[in-house]
Amino acid sequence: MSQALQDLLDLLDLEQIEEDIFRGQSRSAVVPRVFGGQVAAQALVAAGRTVPEDRLAHSLHAYFLRIGDPGAPIVYTVDRMNDGRSFTARRVVAVQHGQPIFALSASFQRPEQGFEHQAPMPAAPDPATLPTSEERLRGYGHLDRGILEKFLEARAAVDVRYVDEPPFGRFGEPREPHSQVWFRTNGKLDSEVDDPLMHVVLATYVSDMTLLDSVLLAHGRGGWAIGDVVGASLDHAMWFHRPFRADEWLLYDQHSPSASGGRGLGQARIYTQDGRLAVSVIQEGVVRAPRT
Repeated sequence: MSQALQDLLDLLDLEQIEEDIFRGQSRSAVVPRVFGGQVAAQALVAAGRTVPEDRLAHSLHAYFLRIGDPGAPIVYTVDRMNDGRSFTARRVVAVQHGQPIFALSASFQRPEQGFEHQAPMPAAPDPATLPTSEERLRGYGHLDRGILEKFLEARAAVDVRYVDEPPFGRFGEPREPHSQVWFRTNGKLDSEVDDPLMHVVLATYVSDMTLLDSVLLAHGRGGWAIGDVVGASLDHAMWFHRPFRADEWLLYDQHSPSASGGRGLGQARIYTQDGRLAVSVIQEGVVRAPRT
């Protein structure tokens, strides 16, 4: 397991300070605020630690309420909403400086058998044939060196490989609002952290990295790394359909059906390399042209 992955796992490991109250640390993202995927992943960890081990996360719905301060810890308070025979529900509120910055509802289910069908996996090249993030990013001479290094640091724990040029790689002309990336952690999870919840938590963390890329593609914008848009995540929803491993290749197939009113919507499906639909994701975010 790489040191970068260990550092990420340490970041996602919360300190319990009271029954159903946890504290997590923060770190800066590419922009000077807490990365939304970090808060969502930590909140899911908090929820999961109050749930019986035989209940697996099957959905989450979250709202980003305020920008997080990377210089301050985050306190997560868990509300035990329901403990049923099959399903367990939790609500988590993340607080900084006395104000809520994030709210999450998550549902967990006892495994059971049922009907089975799924949408087929779309065509995508083998991830081994694609450049790594570092190989691709270091080839972009137009990127500010400081931003490039922040990008690489933010993604050091996860191997993210774009199928086509990302928004910040080629911009200026609208493209189809569709993006694909392969991702997996940089290294296998050690046995002490290798449990189903951690794989779901890591996928939640990564899911916020690229989902709004498809909105940018539709308008020929390069994004936060270029500075031709300003924005932030507003809400985020995920459904976990089938077991998967975050340390094995996952295809993140993303598209944007709509943008209006200063907001853009991204929808996505995450597939295992052998074609199983593992996760569905929807996110809306603020996407605006910079004000002059």
